[in-house]
Amino acid sequence: MLSYSSGPSATPLLGDTIGGNFDAAVRKFAGRDALVDLPAGRRWSYAELAADVDALALGLLGVGIGKGDRVGIWAPNCAEWVLVQYATAKIGAILVNINPAYRVRELEFVLNQSGAKLLVAAQKLKTSDYAAMIDEVRPQCAALSDVVLLGTPEWTALQARGAQADRSSLERILLDRDDPINIQYTSGTTGFPKGATLSHHNILNNGFFVGELCGYSEADRICIPVPFYHCFGMVMGNLAATSHGACMVIPAPSFDPAAALQAVAAERCTSLYGVPTMFIAELAVPEFDSYDLSSLRTGIMAGSPCPVEVMKQVMTRMSMREVSICYGMTETSPVSTQTRVDDSVERRVSTVGRVGPHLEVKVVDPGSGMTVPNGVPGELCTRGYSVMLGYWGQPDATADAIDRAGWMRTGDLAVMDADGYVSITGRIKDMVIRGGENIYPREIEEFLYTHPDILDAQVIGVPDPVYGEELMAWVRLRPGAAGLTVEALREFCQGKLAHYKIPRYVHVVEEFPMTVTGKIRKVEMRAQAVAILGLDSSA
Repeated sequence: MLSYSSGPSATPLLGDTIGGNFDAAVRKFAGRDALVDLPAGRRWSYAELAADVDALALGLLGVGIGKGDRVGIWAPNCAEWVLVQYATAKIGAILVNINPAYRVRELEFVLNQSGAKLLVAAQKLKTSDYAAMIDEVRPQCAALSDVVLLGTPEWTALQARGAQADRSSLERILLDRDDPINIQYTSGTTGFPKGATLSHHNILNNGFFVGELCGYSEADRICIPVPFYHCFGMVMGNLAATSHGACMVIPAPSFDPAAALQAVAAERCTSLYGVPTMFIAELAVPEFDSYDLSSLRTGIMAGSPCPVEVMKQVMTRMSMREVSICYGMTETSPVSTQTRVDDSVERRVSTVGRVGPHLEVKVVDPGSGMTVPNGVPGELCTRGYSVMLGYWGQPDATADAIDRAGWMRTGDLAVMDADGYVSITGRIKDMVIRGGENIYPREIEEFLYTHPDILDAQVIGVPDPVYGEELMAWVRLRPGAAGLTVEALREFCQGKLAHYKIPRYVHVVEEFPMTVTGKIRKVEMRAQAVAILGLDSSA
């Protein structure tokens, strides 16, 4: 059989806009908790959240923001982020998500490339002075007509202005489910990022069906420590919640493992989100056993390959028996495959599940584009309602990513079994070719997790004059571990891995280079490794 699968579903796609779907939830669940911002000590019922969303939407209309205008949001996780997300959706303005880690050069690029008319931003985050950076770039941003900083009189006035306006003006705005509503900039490894442009239909349905496969209802309370600026937070978190009448819980402005555990315990959360490195950090909190996590039943682990040993601990020590693995990318809204509640433990720890409802996936030969047989590695492609409208203002880049038949190329190496379950074996660009042998780093990483002293491991290829590439393992050690030498690791691997899969180099670190969303930056690791090992001539 060929590696192709489609997702039949008895549940039809939602035909709503985000605002229409939210209003329906408000009518049905008016008195139930909708949003809890623990750091700020604030909470909203659905009725209260709707009132504040509508007031902000009317306030935006009052300052000249309308359908199709771009509104930037540059802030950590907070209730105001959620208000801006739903208020812009209500009036058809396109929300431009700006990475909280961006600096002046990147901020200026995103504001200009998107043509943002208004920027809503935090005043500062940790040591970053957002207000000063905005002042620096503002003269270079021709389209930017206004900036509103959170927590200032201008923000309060914007909300107050809308609170006094006639709500009926919102109902007169004509919106279509296929309108662009969100631009998310992908964290490109070279050059400037590209703006994946997503519609109401894209992200509302993706959030809804992710929630369906997690079994969400109005009884669920979702702890969201992943960033709102990314699809994981605003789609799989916020939209999955509101499309089911569930509650969104913000544990901290940015990821804090102890704060996430405290939020679950205090708010009796039923679901917890994170990338593997977040769950590893939570499991390593010294007082872990003092937190009551018995309310948890599910959650989502996504963003990067999920180590088997970590997944097993999440299911047992964190009570997340129904935890789901999701796989996707920003350009596909984001989720393409997901494990199911009734999947065996083995499938939930060794695959990224099978195709989502109303979607298609296939695995193709990266060279010929032909679909490969089951069990043969190739590039994973996906098609369906979730595929982005395109990269904002970049038709050539869009054409490179989406073929004439509507298939999105993911750049990920995958294997599909006869039942349609997909295993991600790495990025095409991460595959290591040593002396003609194709090596998939994830296979070696999974093995290294079985070492008693290794807490986390990442394997990369580094230049070698003889073999082209050699393997290097970057490892984080468990507390109390004495250290790890190359010789000791090679001895541990001997007889268990083929000789060419045994790392030649070992580098012990406290942490890995990561993006704000917790994804490992292997491109940065490779650059550092060349300098660490003195391989400049080979590179």
